[in-house]
This record gives sequence, structure tokens and C-alpha cells, in this order.
Amino acid sequence: MRIRIKQALNSDEPKKNIQVMGWVRTKRQSKGFCFLEINDGSNLKNLQVIVDEGIPGYENVDEVNTGASVSISGDLVPSPGKGQTWELKASEILLIGVADPETYPLQKKRHSDEFLRSIAHLRPRTNKYGALNRIRSEMSFAVHRYFHDLGFNYIHTPILTGSDCEGAGEMFQVTALDLDSLAANGKKVNFEQDFFGKKAHLTVSGQLSAENMACALGDVYTFGPTFRAENSNTPKHVAEFWMIEPEMAFADLTDNMALAQDLIKKMIIHVRRECPDDMDLFYRFVDKELEARLDNIIDNDFVRLPYTEAISILQKTGQKFEFPVEYGLDLQTEHERFLCEKHFNRPVIIYNYPKGIKPFYMRVNDDNETVAAMDVLVPGVGELVGGSQREERLNVLVDRIVETGLSRDDYWWYIDLRRFGTVPHSGFGLGFERLLMLTTGVTNIRDVIMFPRTPKVLEF
Repeated sequence: MRIRIKQALNSDEPKKNIQVMGWVRTKRQSKGFCFLEINDGSNLKNLQVIVDEGIPGYENVDEVNTGASVSISGDLVPSPGKGQTWELKASEILLIGVADPETYPLQKKRHSDEFLRSIAHLRPRTNKYGALNRIRSEMSFAVHRYFHDLGFNYIHTPILTGSDCEGAGEMFQVTALDLDSLAANGKKVNFEQDFFGKKAHLTVSGQLSAENMACALGDVYTFGPTFRAENSNTPKHVAEFWMIEPEMAFADLTDNMALAQDLIKKMIIHVRRECPDDMDLFYRFVDKELEARLDNIIDNDFVRLPYTEAISILQKTGQKFEFPVEYGLDLQTEHERFLCEKHFNRPVIIYNYPKGIKPFYMRVNDDNETVAAMDVLVPGVGELVGGSQREERLNVLVDRIVETGLSRDDYWWYIDLRRFGTVPHSGFGLGFERLLMLTTGVTNIRDVIMFPRTPKVLEF
């Protein structure tokens, strides 16, 4: 019977004639026998295997080195060693794939994150990145269960789009035209001849499509990849990342803030409960203050702070910032982290931003100067969530589209939602990788997504 190593290590009783498969982490060879530690990715801990001379396959044991893949059959028996309950007494060992000990890069030593990024195809085999991927998997599942239990409908929004949700122009263009051929023949690009008959891009958000569905199904969410052609080489930016984007019909900004706070808390609670061993690795080796910080997030309400008050606090603090603090300017990461790490020591929700620094779809407040927008700022990361109550009034929305220099023809369908049974609605986007950074204490976004896409980097 084949079982995963996690099952073996969590067994309640000895087991006869089981089979495990995995990769060798370490090997200690003595005369007549050897000890192997193997891992199949299901668990942080390795399974120790005792391989005695004379069993089938032992003649190949010299080639069973760190990194090799093996299949081992035998009996699960109590282990006399410290720190382990069970070990496998091998009755047969099969070498599946060799690993050259001279060139295999993951030897038993500590490797830097920078080095491991250069071998991203192998780094999930390390303790840290194995744990990180299991946490990512568990949290992905938790996202779906959270919204399902609240009665949200899961929707799939387009990856390809002809409209810019954010209005910032930082979009990857997609074309089926042979641009090299056009250039070689001195021809101009005519997008009317392209696949869609117009310019197409990778989406920066599923929000506009989600609004469509919310105005028919009520509460919906989408969870998938988004793309931003932002030339930023920072620890919190990548070009391809995953977003959780709920949209609620008949909901205002207050509802939106409450949902964002609850989602963040529940995701952290779930992962800590379901992945205790993996989380313990991050508590001990990545960030010694992580456990206390997560306790603080779970146990306290987030601060709710109008943008004007946030600017006032930053201006009065006496702190020297690299970027200026002025009304009408967006907050930078250093401002966001000061507020939630030093001033309040917990997450902060900033709301009611000046409309001039926010996209066209955010609802204009009665003062005609601010919009019902909100950002959730968290320690160690800065902005985690960006959202708003959406503009449901037809005339105001059209004015904002024109005011921000966009074409109302590109958004005719979006405008139609305000013509046919408009309702107040709100939603937000939560960066999944940033949520993982918050939960694990990892400080570089390139280390919470396995194959990061950044400027000039398209490996793996």
C-alpha cells in the first residue's frame, strides 16, 4: 500500500508492507546498512529509512545520493531515535532517478534566498519553500471555502481585455500579428487586422467584470492571475500576481471594510490551525516577531482612519520620509508602514481619498472632492487591499470617465449597468502574494510566488 510521508509520520499504529516514494534529503552509510531521510513534499519533516544490506535494490545504494528519487517498501515501526515517532524498515529499495552529487545544488547547508531564486525549479524541495507552497495551497483552499460559506458565487473573469480597469496604462499588450514581418516590410501595425479587431491586453483586474456579475447574482468573487506592466524592481512588486476580488451588491464602503478585515483575520487563523508545523518554521527561522504580530492582527479591530487624518498624523510626526507627505498625493510604502507599524501598531484602513488620485469607478462623496475608497495597510507589507464603493450614479460615472481621459465608448457596457436597475455596490482587490508575505514574514514577494515575473526576468 502506497502512502504519503505525512500519513506515515502521523500514523497511530505500526504498518506492514507500505510503500513510500520521494526524494533523498540525506544519506548516512555504514558497513552493512545505511540511513536515508526522504521527503515527498507532503510534510515538513522527513521520514527516516533503515536500509539493510541484502535487501532487493541495495546493490544500487551507492548511487542513492541527496536529490535522488526513490521508491521504498517496508514496515513502519516505532523509532528509538529522538524527535521522531516512526521510521521505515526497508524491505526493498528502487532507485528511480539519480542525482549527480557533484552538481546537485541543494546540499545539506543553508542557501540564500537570492541563490534559490536562481534555481526556482528546485527550491520547492527545501524546507522553507516546501512549507511556503503548502501554506499557499492551504490558503487558496481557505479563500474558496470562506466565500462559499458566506454565500458568494465564484466567477471566472476574462484574462484578455480591451479596457483598462485602473486607467493607469500599465498593461501588457497581446497581439496575434506578426510584428517582425510588419517591421521588416515597413508596414504600420493595424490593430483592426488583429485577432480581436482592436488592441487587446492582459487584465490588471477582474473587477469590472465582477461588477457585472454582482449586478445579477448579488455577492460574487474572483480569484486568479492579473498582470501589470509596471517597471518596478521592489520587494513587493511582480508583473504577474494573484488577486482575490469580491464584489457585493447593495453594499457600501462600511460593508467593504468589514469584509476585508474579516477575510484577512480568517485566512491567518485557518493557516495557523491547518499548517502548524510549516508556520512554526517561519516563527523560528524567518521572523522571530511573526507569531506575536499575527496574534495582534487577529485579536484587535483594524484602525479606520480618513485620508485627511492620516496626512495630518504623518506631517506632525517629525519623522523624515524619502517621499513628501501632502494632501492630494498618494501614500507611499514608507508612509503606510509607519502608520501601521509605529503609530498604531496594527492594521489601518485609510478611507475617503482625494478623487484625483483614484480611478474613475470609485463613488464620489458628497463633498465632490473625495471618493469612497479604502486601502488596508498591514505591518511588514504596507498596502494589502485596495477597494471602494463603486459609482452607481449614471451621470456622475460618465463625467468621471470623461474627466479621467478615457473613452466612454470603451465602457458602454459598464455604463449600461447604471442605466438598467443600478444599485449601490462595493468591492476590493486583495493581493494574494502580499497576504502570504504578511502570514509568513517573508519580506520579498519573489519568494512567495514560485516563478516570479519581474522586469527582464522570464525564467522557468
